[in-house]
Amino acid sequence: MEFGEKLQTLRKEKGLTQEELAEALFVSRTAVSKWESGRGYPSIDSIKDIAKFFQVSIDDLLSSEKVMRLAEKENRTNLRKFCDVGISITDVFSILFIFLPLFPHTVDGFIYSVNLLHYTEISDANVIVYFVLFCLPVITGAAKLIGIRKLNRKAQNVFTVCSLGVSIVTVFFLALAREPYASALTFLGFLMKVVLAVIIRIPKKKKIKNDANA
Repeated sequence: MEFGEKLQTLRKEKGLTQEELAEALFVSRTAVSKWESGRGYPSIDSIKDIAKFFQVSIDDLLSSEKVMRLAEKENRTNLRKFCDVGISITDVFSILFIFLPLFPHTVDGFIYSVNLLHYTEISDANVIVYFVLFCLPVITGAAKLIGIRKLNRKAQNVFTVCSLGVSIVTVFFLALAREPYASALTFLGFLMKVVLAVIIRIPKKKKIKNDANA
């Protein structure tokens, strides 16, 4: 007997509707419906709650192999969320490039480091370009961070690609403009995002539907 059938049997034996079971487990009725129809599986925590609620063992609900696969799936999802948050935070911190003393300023033959607000060695047009390049990641990173729980995987990937694209353009522009400190730090941030993006893209060994957030 599959998990969905077992859950449905246990629910009916207690005389509960899907809505009542959902309230008892603090999930949506849609989640319970999907679990019972076999269109998805609960999270490990939800499985524990179900076993406790019906006073059965986890092995009575799922095989050990299935539980391990679900745990692997859940860990993978959590790792992806962590990497997405890491990329978003790295983008948001791009605002610091405006305020950190990363740009040269010559006074009486001496070279000092100043922030972008006091950088007068280049044209106003270039300063505007710098501001745009440093602010774009902040906007995309903040937007992704705010909607990280609502955006699907495809939308998350679009934000990540845009973030990496802006970083590449920024690194090349700063390198061509001979800004060693700013370009080096931007490149380090780019490498960090690449590592996190690679982790996100590592293929899963086996796909299992998971409706823990339903």
